Amino acid sequence: MSFNDLNQMCLFEGMTSISALIRAAENDPSSRKIVAVFYDEQKRSQKYSQIKFLSVKSQELGFELSPKDGEYIDSLANGKTHGGFIAVCEKREYPSLLGADINPSGIYYIIEGVEDPFNYGYTVRALYAAGADGIILSPRNWTDATAVVSRSSAGTSELIKTYVDDTQEAVKYLKSKGYKIVCANIKESESLYTADIKAPVAFIIGGEKRGISGTLLELADLNVRIDYASDFHGSLPTASAAALIAFEAARKNGRFS
Repeated sequence: MSFNDLNQMCLFEGMTSISALIRAAENDPSSRKIVAVFYDEQKRSQKYSQIKFLSVKSQELGFELSPKDGEYIDSLANGKTHGGFIAVCEKREYPSLLGADINPSGIYYIIEGVEDPFNYGYTVRALYAAGADGIILSPRNWTDATAVVSRSSAGTSELIKTYVDDTQEAVKYLKSKGYKIVCANIKESESLYTADIKAPVAFIIGGEKRGISGTLLELADLNVRIDYASDFHGSLPTASAAALIAFEAARKNGRFS
């Protein structure tokens, strides 16, 4: 595989991200295809169990497993937490929500205006941990930030069901399926902790700078706010707000065993 070939691919760093890729490939035939995994040959004995695992999965899933010089691994990585492992994958195709077979009692999240890939990754990690049925994104190119998103989301960006659509059309589709649309917005809002957020429900969460567009706010059935325990007049980071909303929604809808 030449370096020019790599420029057309997405790179994932570290075993957490690579393990998530493998889980996604095993459970969803339409997920991102793994082309190759490189490992630092100088760490063969130290990383024996991980390499053995990758050897088995490479045969099952049909990707190349190749030892490389440590300097080569470092040259490909964006960070220093790769642990000697880099995966090379094809770009991911995201389906449309429109016409999709969605959970009739689901909890979905529309993420709007989040520009920072770390913040997006942290947000996805929280939503996945809270059992979200899926997330909906506006069309944009996350390809250049794939490694950052995967690392900051602890690989969950590859595991959570993700749709890409015009968000207005996505909201209208969800409403046609009986979903309540709830915006995280302080104006004319109810407390998250007392509001009726029974599924099927879809939450719209905006970025810290741009927030939620006026058009989506008009389509919402309800605005909710996160009440603070101190005299704080600012806003929480998107990932923190998403975590609070998602876990409260999971609690109110009996998602915890």
